[in-house]
Amino acid sequence: MKTMTCKQLGGPCDLALAGQTADEVIKAQDKHLKDLVAQGDEAHVPARNEMKGRWKRPVAGMGWYRDVKRAFAELPEG
Repeated sequence: MKTMTCKQLGGPCDLALAGQTADEVIKAQDKHLKDLVAQGDEAHVPARNEMKGRWKRPVAGMGWYRDVKRAFAELPEG
């Protein structure tokens, strides 16, 4: 299990998101952003919009995805 923070994934806060794979952490970040924006958290709106844009334009979002996968792979097991 490894963790990355919301901030490491492009968000504004230090919430730790855990997963066995980078994809699990990315999905947790997506849910985190969606939930907080739905609750009216304005600080997370830009990151949520960026995340939605990456899902809508997967080819353009691949650079971010590769960077996250690389950063996740470099993390120690925790």
